[in-house]
Amino acid sequence: MVVKNKAEGQKIIVLAGNPNVGKSVCFHRLTGQYVDVSNFPGTTMEFCCGKLGNDFLVDTPGVYGLSALNAEEVLVRDAVLSADLVINVVDAVHLDRDLFLTCQLVDMGVPMMVALNMVDELPERGLELDAGVLENRLGVPVVPTVATTGAGIDLLKEQLFRARPGQPDTPVEKILGRYPNLSRSEALLVSEGDAEVAARHGLDPGDEKEKIYAARRNRVNDICAAVLWERGADAAWATRLGHWLIRPVTGIPLLLVTLWLMYELVGVFFAQTVVGYTEGVIMSGYYEPLVRSLLGRVMDLHSPAGVIMAGQFGLLTMAVTYLLGLLLPLVLGFYLVLSLLEDSGYLPRIAILMDRVMGYLGLNGQAVIPVVLGFGCVTMAIITTRLLPGRRERRIATFLLALSVPCSAQLAFVAAILGSLGPGYMFLYGFIIFSIMAGVGTVLDRLLPGSTAPLLLDLPSMRIPRPGNVLLKTWTRTFGFIKEAFPIFLGGALLLSLLRVTGLMEKIQQLLEPLTTGWLFLPRETAGAIIMGFIRRDFGTAGVMEIPMEPLQVFVALVTLTMFVPCIASTLVIFKERGWREGAVMWLLILALAFLGGGLLARVVFFARAISPAVTLPLTALAVTLALAPVVLLSRRRQRVG
Repeated sequence: MVVKNKAEGQKIIVLAGNPNVGKSVCFHRLTGQYVDVSNFPGTTMEFCCGKLGNDFLVDTPGVYGLSALNAEEVLVRDAVLSADLVINVVDAVHLDRDLFLTCQLVDMGVPMMVALNMVDELPERGLELDAGVLENRLGVPVVPTVATTGAGIDLLKEQLFRARPGQPDTPVEKILGRYPNLSRSEALLVSEGDAEVAARHGLDPGDEKEKIYAARRNRVNDICAAVLWERGADAAWATRLGHWLIRPVTGIPLLLVTLWLMYELVGVFFAQTVVGYTEGVIMSGYYEPLVRSLLGRVMDLHSPAGVIMAGQFGLLTMAVTYLLGLLLPLVLGFYLVLSLLEDSGYLPRIAILMDRVMGYLGLNGQAVIPVVLGFGCVTMAIITTRLLPGRRERRIATFLLALSVPCSAQLAFVAAILGSLGPGYMFLYGFIIFSIMAGVGTVLDRLLPGSTAPLLLDLPSMRIPRPGNVLLKTWTRTFGFIKEAFPIFLGGALLLSLLRVTGLMEKIQQLLEPLTTGWLFLPRETAGAIIMGFIRRDFGTAGVMEIPMEPLQVFVALVTLTMFVPCIASTLVIFKERGWREGAVMWLLILALAFLGGGLLARVVFFARAISPAVTLPLTALAVTLALAPVVLLSRRRQRVG
């Protein structure tokens, strides 16, 4: 049972439908409760339950059928079997797709009604639909709705009493007669080969699935031909735009413009302008001095307790500043952009367009969003890995972001330093960083169990985002994330404060000095810059500017700091998203790869300089290419084998 402790007389009403048909919006309109509403498949992955009058309303994941092909279909199947009434939400524009599930519900004989949603988009698509004829063909009430505006929702509530079993398909009726001792719903599922339902009754799964599906598809086609027709020959602007966005010739330029706008909004405006004010002015300029002033009246700020509460890594200073001054605007900006992309229908089209390119990194097309946002803020980009469909893809994307993507603040210092060294260093830096990303992504794709999840997306209609939906989604997601991150940031601040109080921080710096001088060929002062790079990457990169070094040493230091473990905010988000155990493994691997890669690079560039200063940069680029070649060959071999 989906709902426990149901009182006598109360009904369980289940919302069922394909992905992206507006079930969650209908749930919100019917119950007044908010769930994650998106124009992107896979956002509703669990049941949400609310009260509809005296009854329970259950929102279920979007599925295309109840044939137990995946975990979502199993959950929805069991919810339907336990339901007293089913509201099937259907997208009026994609009727030929959605009615397959509708007809399956009709054949199951469950009391139901159809919410014919998004009818406002029919004129935009040059279509007309006769809801009365559809109701007669299905044998169940059909109520036209526009869930985003609330149109038809009140009528849907009023018509619930009319819910009834529909008119089953004649060929299916004959097949179900073979199981007289089962309910109609279970007989249909057993006939379609549902092994779990069959086992519940000690039966063998039936083998009529193909016959039933063929008859159902024919019925859907007949219904669509009778109730839906085009008003004009020209496709609507939204249809044409949707086609342009997935064609490489037009889609790639539009994508580049979109990614640039996204970077400017999230990576520049939120990550630099807004954070510069909230963190630099409000929190550091007003909040932290006020906290230290108040605490200074009751304790010695230089005592261990004072350092833990209000020191450089204090629970009331750094932890709160990072949460409210840094993380809050970043998360808010990301979820605002994500909600706009979801609600417009553009996000799945971006994924389709970039799927082949991201496939070389062991990812699918959806990963382009985290990678691009990483050049604005790695912390935010790691949050966006939630977009990716599986744990494997999230691991790869998180690791690559933490290892090889410099944030905008660090990139500004890198550009300033390399600009003074010359264009050759700038080109070689970019070549090495992207080579590391490609090589490590390929290795992870080979080593991690499983394979990249194929990109199977349903393309929703392009539409203008609804401001109310976008803002509500943005705030709800942001609040939920900050609430989850709060204890993790407190724990991280406490750990760093304890390292500072006990003197372990200085000892770690001393331990790094032989590594920086003996392995990286850098001055001993670079160890301090590396420690500062953990606190904030741009702090560590800025520290390089203050240390007297040769150009080649500066270059090695910049590459090493780019690969070095991400800043404390990114590290804590990694622990939150991936868990402490997996996060610690990632952190240690990145630390090892940063020093290993930096040391090897140092030996290559200084060896090349010993041969001839003029060939240092070309020879270094050649060495990186030769090192990457076996990885690329292994990747291409795997693709051929696959």
